[in-house]
Amino acid sequence: MYFSRLNSNGTENYRFTIVKIALPIILSSLISQVQMLIDRIFLGKLDVIYMSAVGNATAPMWTTISAIFALTTGTTILASQAIGKEDNTKALEFMASLFKYNNFLSIILFIFWALCPKLVYTAMGVSPEVMVYAIQYTVIYSPVFVVTGIGAGINSLLQVCSYTKPLVVTGIIRSLLNVVLDWLLIFGNCGFPAMGVAGAALATTIAEFAGGTVLILIVVKSKRLEHRPSIAQICSAKLRPFIDAIKMGFPSATEDFAWNIGNLLLIRILNFISPVAAGVYTIVFGIEVIPVAIFGSLGNATLTLTGRETGKKDFVQLHKIVHTVMAWAIIVSFANLALYVLFPKPIMGLFTKDASIISMALVYITIIGIDLFPKSLNIIVGSGIRGFGDTKWMLFTQLFGTVFVVAVASLLVFVLKLGIAGVFTAVVCDEAVRCVINSLRFKRIGKVEPEKSK
Repeated sequence: MYFSRLNSNGTENYRFTIVKIALPIILSSLISQVQMLIDRIFLGKLDVIYMSAVGNATAPMWTTISAIFALTTGTTILASQAIGKEDNTKALEFMASLFKYNNFLSIILFIFWALCPKLVYTAMGVSPEVMVYAIQYTVIYSPVFVVTGIGAGINSLLQVCSYTKPLVVTGIIRSLLNVVLDWLLIFGNCGFPAMGVAGAALATTIAEFAGGTVLILIVVKSKRLEHRPSIAQICSAKLRPFIDAIKMGFPSATEDFAWNIGNLLLIRILNFISPVAAGVYTIVFGIEVIPVAIFGSLGNATLTLTGRETGKKDFVQLHKIVHTVMAWAIIVSFANLALYVLFPKPIMGLFTKDASIISMALVYITIIGIDLFPKSLNIIVGSGIRGFGDTKWMLFTQLFGTVFVVAVASLLVFVLKLGIAGVFTAVVCDEAVRCVINSLRFKRIGKVEPEKSK
């Protein structure tokens, strides 16, 4: 059977393993993205300025949050490669070191976002009417950074152990709590004060802490995490494994940071056009987040399994894994494009009642649907390249992509006067060009040894 647990020779079917790792992450990600969409839907019903404020606030904050998660990529890769080599002691050393040293950056980022958000939003060109709400959202949300380091470490551990089901449980708890609190605090229902943007931020912060607490309790009590370090192992962990993991993960973190910097610069260009332009951009890309969450989850599974195959030096199997997941990603892309083409108005109507904004954004939904094809392949192929141990390649192509997308968007907006359409066109061109470049690099895997395998 295609998805049977074991092959005829008794080994585990890699398709089953991909689904076992990816499906809970997909469900958890979808729950989180639906939670974020409901935030935006609620705020969009009040005023598109609120949408713009949350879009401007979450973009730079997620840049720093994703950097913390990306830094754990090195541990995931090296621990997975160690498991592929059947060196479980080494895998455990990487995990213990990660849990011990991964929290310092979180504290620094909490202090920065609690005290200095205005510096960021001024540099982004956020208008004064939007900035007051963006700062309000950021200051209330900033305590989440305190627990981000622990959460990133747990995510890495669950991937390495191929046991990601706890993410679904905590995701459901977090999202249900967030939706209920949104309804109470944004609109002021059941006697609560109507807090608007501040209510959305407070609801998300409370929900994140609640979900994080439950996740920690599940991981501590679980008997299925054989690579989970004990408190004693974490306390005695050496710095060297963490440094090795950071060296491997730093290009991924920088890559992620570069992508987000490009996105921030695009928002800067959109703010130059108008605050409404930034709001439209936020709405349209808010629609895309669900399929991208699916691709990212498949990418996480791909990273783990290709890391193991690299440890075994089975590059034929590595290519099979990536090609299989690429095919699944293309199917998801076609399904989403069909939805965008067939039901654009109902989808846009979820976010705003403004007929002019709905009309303006309809064509951009189709463009984003087309963008899903190269974007999904970049995510999957990129995960295969990273699992192979070549994290520097993805950094170089992303640095190129950041310069490329900003340059093309600037040309189309400021010279050719295409407005918002110029920004969306630049985004699609960037993903398509990098898709070709990364695919050519992936074909070479197995012919060139990864740096860590030498």
